[in-house]
Amino acid sequence: MMIKNAPYKFSEFQSLRFEYGYGDTLNNTYDSKTGEYQFINRRDSLVKINLKLSKDELLYLHRKAADLGFWDFPANELNPDVKGRVPRFVIQFNYLRKSKKVMYDASFNGNEKLKDANERLIKEIQKIITEVEARQRNSK
Repeated sequence: MMIKNAPYKFSEFQSLRFEYGYGDTLNNTYDSKTGEYQFINRRDSLVKINLKLSKDELLYLHRKAADLGFWDFPANELNPDVKGRVPRFVIQFNYLRKSKKVMYDASFNGNEKLKDANERLIKEIQKIITEVEARQRNSK
């Protein structure tokens, strides 16, 4: 019942955007609307592929975000005191009437539960993208 009354309904889901990198250099991006996925591989080369997540995978990520309280996360979870190569993540869920975007630094020194929730959601998104990429690579 809680999900049905949530401000972000999956029936109005449009897309998921996920970006990560170091500091302001977010070279790794995924956009579920276009399927565009680019990342820096182990050889420091930029790889661009098209990767489509299924409706079930997107629903899973929507529910995971709801379970972890993503809709209540602050928009900016940065640590301005830390300079240098700090991993940064941007997660954005887009819906028909509204969007929720969170920028999270791995050096964020806020509430431990909030840090844990961010890291768990990031791991889930990365896991789904990695699984779909592997499945797509193996089907060729």
